[in-house]
Amino acid sequence: MRALPALILGAAGIWLGQTYLNPYYLRLVDVVGINIILAVSLNLTNGMTGVFSLGHIAFMAVGAYSAALLTLPLPRKELILPDLFGWLRQTQIGLLPATLAGGVLAALCAALIGYSVLQLRGHYLAVATLGFLVIVRSVLVNWERVTRGGVGISGIPPYTTTWWTYGFAAACIYLSWRLTQSAFGRAMLAVREDESAAAAMGIPAAATRLISFVLGAFFAGTAGSLWAHLITVISPNSFWLVETFNLVVMIVVGGLGSTTGAVVGAIVLTLIPEALRSLEGGIEVVGITLPPLFGLSQLILAVMLILTMMLRPRGLVGGWEARWPRLPRLRQVRAARGANG
Repeated sequence: MRALPALILGAAGIWLGQTYLNPYYLRLVDVVGINIILAVSLNLTNGMTGVFSLGHIAFMAVGAYSAALLTLPLPRKELILPDLFGWLRQTQIGLLPATLAGGVLAALCAALIGYSVLQLRGHYLAVATLGFLVIVRSVLVNWERVTRGGVGISGIPPYTTTWWTYGFAAACIYLSWRLTQSAFGRAMLAVREDESAAAAMGIPAAATRLISFVLGAFFAGTAGSLWAHLITVISPNSFWLVETFNLVVMIVVGGLGSTTGAVVGAIVLTLIPEALRSLEGGIEVVGITLPPLFGLSQLILAVMLILTMMLRPRGLVGGWEARWPRLPRLRQVRAARGANG
């Protein structure tokens, strides 16, 4: 009930957006929603448990490719993937089961590698997760029978809508928010602050880190599926170091460890580069036409990031968490009316 006003406002906003926004701005809204899923899911791992992962985009790639293979029309599969496995070549399902399947497969990958990788700490862990990203990219490039190699998969059905995007984003935010209010969420924060002290208090630190890693990977896989069915073309270059860097910057700028910060960081780091991109094509200032300045948006963004880290080292929201509006309970309202006669 406490989340009901936010859900109503969100649904009204989506309806207004679909009614009045042109396709460009509507797609930008969808990209913001997918980045929110990625940032909040990475915050579950990096921000709340202190597992500094650089392999989150790899889970997104697993979800994107697996969901795309499950939703491609059968004639399209016969045309571009003639050597695909028989059962997979004859399978075509809808967006929701394919997205869930992509999320589950990404979570399974996280469980498999997390058991050994999460034994590491600090920059060793970061390098190990980066190694997983390299492995996934190598598989995507070389397993041409399934992934078409560097060419990638095109013609993916454009199933992703704003409702699907923000439905999964709401589920991811709600889970993250509920975790911060739960005993398990406090255990995650304890592991992040001091793993030895948390273990001494009886908190299973290794299991806590692994569960947060798997949860983050699941939502990264769903984001990958939504991305694939929004852009309709995926390739190994879609999931590489630039995307990894941008994702880490989102949660650091927003505020590490804060769900609200992850949402704010995703919105800011999606919209500002898009707004600055128009500068690269050349603009007119007080009657003077400036020539195209390619790379200017990245330069301005880097300067903004440096200033943000200098002036707001804890991120834009500084660890603050938004609270859901609280509705008065019906029983309390009736009691108040009874007391007033």
